[in-house]
Amino acid sequence: MNRRLSIAVRGIVQGVGFRPFVYRTAVELGLAGWVLNRSDGVRIEVQGATEQVERFVELLRTAAPSQAVIEDVSVGEIPLVQGAGPFEILASDANAKPRPTVPADLGTCPDCLEEIASPHERRHGYPFTNCTNCGPRYSIIESLPYDRPRTSMKSFAFCPDCEAEYRNPLDRRFHAQPVACPRCGPRLQLLDEKGAVLSEGPAALEDAVAVIQAQRILALKGLGGFQLIADAIRVEAVQALRARKHREAKPFAVMFPSIELLREHAVVSAEEARLLASPQAPIVLVRRREGSGLASQIAPGNPRLGAMLPYTPLHQLLLAKVGVPVVCTSGNLSDEPMCIEEGEALTRLRGIADAFLVHDRPIVRPIDDSVVRLDAHSLTPTLLRRARGYAPRPLPFPAGAPCILAVGAHLKNTVAVTVGAQVVLSQHLGDLDSAEGAALHERTIEDLVRFLEVRPEVVACDLHPDYASTRLAQKLAVRWGVPLERIQHHHAHVAAVMAEHRLGSDEEVLGLAWDGTGLGDDGTVWGGEALLCQGGKYRRLLPLRSFPLPGSELAAREPRRVALGLLHEMLGDAARPLVAKWFSSVELDLLWAALHRGLHAPRSTSIGRLFDGVAALCGLRARSQFEGQAAMELEFAATEVVSAEPYPIAVGPADSGVDWAPMLRALLEDLSHGLAVALVSARFHETLAELALALARNAGSRRVALSGGCFQNERLASRCITRLAAASFEVLRPLQVPSNDGAIALGQAFVAARRRAQ
Repeated sequence: MNRRLSIAVRGIVQGVGFRPFVYRTAVELGLAGWVLNRSDGVRIEVQGATEQVERFVELLRTAAPSQAVIEDVSVGEIPLVQGAGPFEILASDANAKPRPTVPADLGTCPDCLEEIASPHERRHGYPFTNCTNCGPRYSIIESLPYDRPRTSMKSFAFCPDCEAEYRNPLDRRFHAQPVACPRCGPRLQLLDEKGAVLSEGPAALEDAVAVIQAQRILALKGLGGFQLIADAIRVEAVQALRARKHREAKPFAVMFPSIELLREHAVVSAEEARLLASPQAPIVLVRRREGSGLASQIAPGNPRLGAMLPYTPLHQLLLAKVGVPVVCTSGNLSDEPMCIEEGEALTRLRGIADAFLVHDRPIVRPIDDSVVRLDAHSLTPTLLRRARGYAPRPLPFPAGAPCILAVGAHLKNTVAVTVGAQVVLSQHLGDLDSAEGAALHERTIEDLVRFLEVRPEVVACDLHPDYASTRLAQKLAVRWGVPLERIQHHHAHVAAVMAEHRLGSDEEVLGLAWDGTGLGDDGTVWGGEALLCQGGKYRRLLPLRSFPLPGSELAAREPRRVALGLLHEMLGDAARPLVAKWFSSVELDLLWAALHRGLHAPRSTSIGRLFDGVAALCGLRARSQFEGQAAMELEFAATEVVSAEPYPIAVGPADSGVDWAPMLRALLEDLSHGLAVALVSARFHETLAELALALARNAGSRRVALSGGCFQNERLASRCITRLAAASFEVLRPLQVPSNDGAIALGQAFVAARRRAQ
């Protein structure tokens, strides 16, 4: 008996070889029908013998290409078509309402690497080789559905050979939208710092290699933007890059020609190697080997190394010829967005780069490298920055919510747009302190709204009135005539975990949101929060005893000021001799007077700032050169300590508070007796883990969510999880989004949706 089925497949099913897979499967089973791309996924009609049709549906669910993500397969019986012809692939349907099904950019696959390396292949040495299993996606797509005329490859006409591959359903380049070759595709040019062409094609690559080998700095137009490349072995090259980029000490990532060479410089586990070679190809934090020949200035004082492997043919060819590891960092001044256009790069990177290796395939939107660490506790990947390879892959979201635009946080910004039962989280955009950062934020929102063809019905933002994101949210809400939802920062942190773990509106969780800063409901600076959350509501429990931050935002950059605030809060005037070493007498007089008057010293409950203050007291850092530096150094100080006893900390009854003063007194006593800083740091970390357990027991909820930038600290996260799990608490952590402010937009969207549903 014959049957005909109508099948709708939703998920990541475009640009990943799904239609060729459907075609081959149908042909092998002798079925009639067709398949086409729709903006909401893939639509199939299939007809044939019942057994073969049922086998076809089974294979759709179980044998799809590895990069496809099947979220739903909807099957319906429809009438037979008399005289149905052979199975075919139809042109895409551009009329359906779009859904967020766009694949992320993918690292080069083994088949393409083999072609590039083989002298017998027509793409030998071609830096823009790709297929349906790899290559650019989101960075080149202008609109949905994902077809070549809607990408930045539209101006490159096929040569006969490429067109034959593109049209052949049995070829792995069938409908690979960026497919190209040396005859018809993008070409390289090497420019000098004024934009004059020095060389083209293969010669440009050879000359770019010479730039790096001469210890000069190369600006390379990569997959999602410009990158700055320098020899990672030569101290002079790394020092020059730091000086020109105005990046004093923040760690650089390093790209290695091969996993074998990486293992000479770092300890790499099998799972870390798998991550490095995965289609997402992120930067992975690995443990640096003692005596590594890399320049010490790459990550000063850091036992970890941000490592990556070449993830495009261009990187592969360049690194193979250079033969040594290279620093590979975003093409920008520190804390500004990366460049994506040649003219912009020549202007903004003038004085940084000595030469520019560019090509004529336009980049539609900037996408930075993702950063991942293998979680020591669960051995699962933990995202620290969600960008290339992961964004804009949608996440599940509560069904029935209106279309919500969440504008995200002020630092490590991402934005989110909900579409149906999914939410699209943008790539990492960075900080919004600069005019360039704020402009990129606004462009990204416009791009996402246009790209997804939606009209937001709600805009969600932070409570802070002075953030660029808040001001933009207010403007957009007025422009669109829609409600504005203001979401407290730490509530959004916890809500992001609730969203990822798909908690229902009636499910309660204790959220520990520990970070550096966030405006609280009471107008003070929060950051050490225990929030009992359910649906779109929360109740603040046991806040950390507040302390002043002398100089306000300056305290975030100067741990000595945090230490001053803590000691003044605890000891009053008796603290002055303890902090005199960090300040001139004039500075200290001014700060002391300001503290006594409560001027320019906002009160904070931030555990992130507590880390800074303790780092200063331990003599590790009085002034920070980048965000989180003091806290990182405090964490690294305890690396070799296996276990330690916690300090005392006073946890009051429900709704009272947590007093850090007993801990700080004991810590100061340890330091005065000459206890090693490594042990002091270990005891401090154990104290916070003990605090997490005490807060969980006090709250009464058996489910605990950990979020906020402090939980990027591997030791802190591991100790908290161990203690909570041993006490039978269910611990929820972000896995598909970072625990830092990169998750705030997701949390804002979740809270706004729950509020609207009430």
